[in-house]
Amino acid sequence: MSAVKTRYRIDGMDCASCASKIDTAVRRLDGVADVSVSVTAGTMTVEHDGADLALVEKRVSGLGYGIMPLLRPAARGPAPADEARHDHDHDHGACGGHDHGDHDHADHDHAGHRHAPSAGAATPAGRVAEGVAKPVADGPRRVADEAHGVATGSTGSHAHDHTHLPGDGPWWRSGKARLTVVCGAALAAAYGVGHFFPAFDPWIFIAALLIGLVPIARRAVMAALAGTPFSIETLMTIAAVGAVIIGASEEAAAVVFLFLVGELLEGVAAGRARDSIRALTALVPKTARVVEAGGTREVPAENLRIGDVILVRPGERIPADGEVLEGAGSVNEAPVTGESVPVGKEKGDTVFAGTVNGEAALTVRATTEPSDNTIARVVRLVEEAQESKAPTERFIDRFSRWYTPFVMVLAALVAVVPPLVAGAAWDEWIYKGLAILLIGCPCALVISTPAAIAAGLASGARRGLLIKGGAVLEVLRTVNAVALDKTGTLTEGKPKVTDLIAFDGDEAALLARAAALEAGSTHPLAVAILAEAEARSLAYPAARDAGALGGEGVSGTVDGVALFLGSPKAAAARAPLTTEQQAAIGALNDAGKTVSVLLADGRAEGVIAMRDEPRADARAGLAALKAAGIRTVMLTGDNERTAKAIGGDLGIEVRAGLMPADKQRIVGELKAEGLTVAKVGDGINDAPALAAADVGIAMGGGTDVALETADAAVLHGRVADVAGMIALSRATMRNIHQNITLALGLKAVFLVTTIAGITGLWPAILADTGATVLVTANALRLLGRRES
Repeated sequence: MSAVKTRYRIDGMDCASCASKIDTAVRRLDGVADVSVSVTAGTMTVEHDGADLALVEKRVSGLGYGIMPLLRPAARGPAPADEARHDHDHDHGACGGHDHGDHDHADHDHAGHRHAPSAGAATPAGRVAEGVAKPVADGPRRVADEAHGVATGSTGSHAHDHTHLPGDGPWWRSGKARLTVVCGAALAAAYGVGHFFPAFDPWIFIAALLIGLVPIARRAVMAALAGTPFSIETLMTIAAVGAVIIGASEEAAAVVFLFLVGELLEGVAAGRARDSIRALTALVPKTARVVEAGGTREVPAENLRIGDVILVRPGERIPADGEVLEGAGSVNEAPVTGESVPVGKEKGDTVFAGTVNGEAALTVRATTEPSDNTIARVVRLVEEAQESKAPTERFIDRFSRWYTPFVMVLAALVAVVPPLVAGAAWDEWIYKGLAILLIGCPCALVISTPAAIAAGLASGARRGLLIKGGAVLEVLRTVNAVALDKTGTLTEGKPKVTDLIAFDGDEAALLARAAALEAGSTHPLAVAILAEAEARSLAYPAARDAGALGGEGVSGTVDGVALFLGSPKAAAARAPLTTEQQAAIGALNDAGKTVSVLLADGRAEGVIAMRDEPRADARAGLAALKAAGIRTVMLTGDNERTAKAIGGDLGIEVRAGLMPADKQRIVGELKAEGLTVAKVGDGINDAPALAAADVGIAMGGGTDVALETADAAVLHGRVADVAGMIALSRATMRNIHQNITLALGLKAVFLVTTIAGITGLWPAILADTGATVLVTANALRLLGRRES
């Protein structure tokens, strides 16, 4: 039987110590191959081969945590080859720089082309994690929504919803809050009663102490039985019992209360980090208006199916990923993609769940299940990324396994050596040893790295920067070379008309006649001509006898004039071109542009030049990378003339005429030079190089293969976001170093002051819980980080 993965939502897991106990307890069970626990996501993934899942749940609940399975849709395979986007990163089709002999109209019919975009058209955010499965549509419906924590059975009713778990409600309603309040009240009552009956002070405070200590001791015993003998609960229990033995019951009761307060604060901080990602799910409206015969019917958004037609009124949020069927207007995509300018939408365009419809009603056909919409996939990717550990985090975990036993030995030595060797007072040094036990709790140290990484991943996701795990986030910091694809990465990925030169007549007439010949064609160059005509609001007549001439161009008759539109070579074979005309064509070719010549009745009427233009932000994005001390290089399969023209405009090193294996080889050469290489691309032919690089980054509009191969994804498709991703990594690592310094620094200070007799149990527990809260709060600063 092959190993399978089961994910759970864990309630009450607020610190790294909790995660470590759960990990150890579950990992020891038969059939469990691997365990990944994320504090900030509040999840656990168990990879197992026939393990008893009921025992897994019992083991976790025995440690004092709530556990709920999150059902997962069955995975589907990669998109079929015929669905893959045509790769323009070569000298055919959309790329500039080839002659018009590549503008071959023989393979398409001018009469029968559709102009509406495909229903499955790729869009930046919509491509994210598209390999994640959709639930089966037929039969008893069983939808798993990891983002919302929902599991439904065959009846379709909710079995669970994590938003109603105790740990996900207001913090003051949690079990920890109730225990803390009761313990605090008991401590206050003990002070009051002790004032009137001082002789009973020790017993009164012991009674108050037990209210908080008994649950802590129970968790300590369960953790020890499950394989974690050196937990914070164990340290707390030993310290409290020891304090009672030496007659410090009042202080022991106060320390237990402060410990519970600290745990509560940790829970609140962890909840904030968790909510930063879950808040995305709130963007999707709860209801949707489904269009039916005779009107609309309001249904829960989670009940939508693929193919449902939805009416979205102006000002409403769109409830599902889908394709516009009717209506035209702008949609505010800022909640999902961060784009500040509303995006125009019309029939055939793709819209995303959670975005806000603008000024016009839109009729939308749902193209994904609720559990697989853009927001759900982003949340799922980030939560899974948070479960993977960075190298620093793994080092801290290993360090903490030795650190806690070392602290216990140190505390024992402090307690017994001075009295035995120097005849010091037993009570004084036992007290100091107990304080060192509390100071030595590793919680702040262990949470220092995952808290920062989780906040960094969440911050990136909110800006459209998806990073698949802490290890990737950590490596990004060291990147000092970035290799970028040209088509679709540095450029828009589709040609545009750049020049119109009329030899006879005016530009409008030239463009109108060319558009008449190209009407109905879906060839990339034809689409560019038609788009330019539409942008200029040009009306053009219908062409008669229009037809493609294999490898040369297209011909037809418009208003009684015989026209031919094709490559300069094919045009020159039909009509002589003057020296001035040839010079103009040569200059355009030298600029990396594709040139089409229009002949009218055997005479050159003008030329139309097209090129796949750089993205609007490409120059600024490359400048940001260079300013950060990062080398940039363009790797493209396009011809050298076109590549150098684009590279010259952008100021980037160019390697052209490359096959996929060449790109992979060049990445290897850069790594051999001692560089840490990030490869940015969006096509199938980028996949080998993406996999070979230290970090592979897929552009948001790329193919499924590129996104699945890559370690990270830029949802907006902006080159500047690559620099932003590296800057985020560097900020996260600085935060981690600050956290480690805070955690160890506070412990070192209080260790010295405790041995010197300056501080005792109270400051010791404050040093522990205070450090944990400070470290978590410092990590959460990353959530408010903005691009400079």
